Amino acid sequence: MSLDIEALRQEALDAVCATTSTSALEETRVQWLGKKGRLTAELKAIAQLSIEEKKAIGKSLNELKLALTDAIESRKDALKREEMSAQLAQDVVDISLPVVPETMGTLHPITRAMQELIAIFADFGFAVAEGPHVEEDFYNFTALNIPESHPARQMHDTFYVQGTDDQGNPKVLRTHTSPVQIRTMLNSQPPIRIIAPGSTFRCDSDMTHTPMFHQIEGLVIDKTSTFAHLKGLLRDVVEAFFGVENIPVRFRPSYFPFTEPSAEVDIGCKKTRDALLIGQGDDWLEILGCGMVHPNVLRHCNLDPEEWQGFAFGMGIERLAMLKYNIPDLRKFFESDIRWLQHYGTNPLASTNLAEGL
Repeated sequence: MSLDIEALRQEALDAVCATTSTSALEETRVQWLGKKGRLTAELKAIAQLSIEEKKAIGKSLNELKLALTDAIESRKDALKREEMSAQLAQDVVDISLPVVPETMGTLHPITRAMQELIAIFADFGFAVAEGPHVEEDFYNFTALNIPESHPARQMHDTFYVQGTDDQGNPKVLRTHTSPVQIRTMLNSQPPIRIIAPGSTFRCDSDMTHTPMFHQIEGLVIDKTSTFAHLKGLLRDVVEAFFGVENIPVRFRPSYFPFTEPSAEVDIGCKKTRDALLIGQGDDWLEILGCGMVHPNVLRHCNLDPEEWQGFAFGMGIERLAMLKYNIPDLRKFFESDIRWLQHYGTNPLASTNLAEGL
């Protein structure tokens, strides 16, 4: 029997490589390995050969059959991947544009004002401190030198919640962010220079008050800070926030249990029928409270008032936002009116949000 095995191998492998689809590959497989295939016929023909020829040619043909089978499987996998890629390219869906144009959300005036104030105080070296909304009596009242008989402790002014502290006193929703100052003094060593922004809660609701509102309080504890430093800081902060130079600022004596001496801060303004002009006219508007930290507060925080001193201040974010953005009604902040938000909101991606007023 005269059979060129190598030529047959090359012809079969070339036929497999030349296929361009899985259907064509199946036809090639049948042509070579089917019941009437060429390689099948050659294997049947060796039955007529002598024993020596059967061994030599049969072994070569079986090796060719295995090689051809492997080549077909490998080519099938490659063709399937090519066909899948072609199908995916044909079925591609453009998702880069929404089916219905969507309006970009806006930054709420409270958020914007708070971010601006945090950025301003950061330039003066203040770090941001935070604390829990549900507070213990000690942090919210006692450590702040608020006596048992103070009206702020009454249920008509404070939200009490279920649960008690270690002394059996009921817990409250914090009425100010001052507890953050207490926690900071107890958990860190002076000098301290922090602001405490966040939500606060009181039983009050009318055109100028809401049950939940926002504050930024500040605290400085060291050995040299004075009321003069406090006045200079607040004057600079007010001018930076409102973006008006030389704003008239007035400090009026006041009373807060946690500061002594205490003062309320007014800024000069002019009230017109349509707007409130900051820094002009002969009118005054109160915007925040401040004072030197009371010695009793320092003692509650394990600080010696003979060695350490400092000042504290607090301001309502809603009030400042209303003044800066000419918002007439405090209740609108919480009504979720999309038209109001579109009017007073700002682009959250605008680079000027944090820097405006600096």
